[in-house]
Amino acid sequence: EVQLVESGGGLVQAGGSLRLSCAASGFTFDDYVIGWFRQAPGKEREGVSCISSSDGSTYYADSVKGRFTISSDNAKNTVYLQMNSLKPEDTAVYYCAADEDYGLGLLIDNYDYWGQGTQVTVSS
Repeated sequence: EVQLVESGGGLVQAGGSLRLSCAASGFTFDDYVIGWFRQAPGKEREGVSCISSSDGSTYYADSVKGRFTISSDNAKNTVYLQMNSLKPEDTAVYYCAADEDYGLGLLIDNYDYWGQGTQVTVSS
């Protein structure tokens, strides 16, 4: 059974940091791109960042470039999202997702498996 489990969310003040984790199981981790997405109340889900588990290449949305860093520990089948200099507009439920077929990118429809999400709240 494919599972993606996010953790590490919480409440933080603006300017602070959080590290999210996405633990994957039930599929061949090295064959997938793992992406982070977020959805704020009343807004559409949007892509944040993704990483290729096979070669470590990464991609970031412009809104988080320079503040967020994605990384992967293939031995643990886990992807991390280090979030620094957080802003109130980063408040959202953060989801990780896995894509086998389409390569590096943040098109939601390309992702096959999704986690349940973890809440990140940034206070001003």
